[in-house]
Amino acid sequence: MQLRGLAAIVTGGGSGLGAATAERLAAAGCRVAAVDINEAAAKATAARIGGIGIACDVADSASAEAAFAAAAQAHGVARILVNCAGVGTAGRIVGRDGPLKLDAFERVIRVNLIGTFNMLRLAAAAMSEADPLEENERGVIINTASIAAYEGQVGQAAYAASKGGVASLTLPAARELARAGIRVMTIAPGLFHTPMVAQLPPEIQASLGASIPYPSRLGMPAEYAALVEHIIGNRFLNGEVIRLDGALRMAPR
Repeated sequence: MQLRGLAAIVTGGGSGLGAATAERLAAAGCRVAAVDINEAAAKATAARIGGIGIACDVADSASAEAAFAAAAQAHGVARILVNCAGVGTAGRIVGRDGPLKLDAFERVIRVNLIGTFNMLRLAAAAMSEADPLEENERGVIINTASIAAYEGQVGQAAYAASKGGVASLTLPAARELARAGIRVMTIAPGLFHTPMVAQLPPEIQASLGASIPYPSRLGMPAEYAALVEHIIGNRFLNGEVIRLDGALRMAPR
């Protein structure tokens, strides 16, 4: 799929992987809508890239529908959706204060898994009605899982479950949407230099980077964005989860 002139929606577009992706797609000629629950952050990204910023709770049906309508009014039907919105709340199943609060588990599942599916279903419905492009392609949806889907650490039960769900969603979604010419891919990042990691002390950041075989550093959001661009351009990539982790395999703790 050729990027220039296409409309794209990037969730979590106010910071981290989402902001880097929005910037990369805009630089390639896309009309980008940066979607984020933090409206100010979404609009700040939009101002940098010449796009639009939209406030949206990805896990809320009405909020997501309104975001898609606003994006379509400004840019037309989105041919690209990149789901980067997510939360990483940690918590042991049984901690010092007893079992993990069920609402804490539900929140992570709601944002990371239900939010991803919510945006995917709306994007797929709109793309299915659009005119076909080259080789009858109508759109590309890229979700974000995590290597925690495969090697979740102690304290990551909710996060690993949510990202495992995203990974497992990839193939059935790709198979179903293939008839409409819509590809579905997922990226599973390892340890990346995101705003959450940036708050850690420098020595902790250095230790995390040193645990990665090669290159022994934290991944950069621009490297995630580069993979997004490649996936969009490579039409034979479909129905797969790509690890982006420098060969890291996480230990139990």
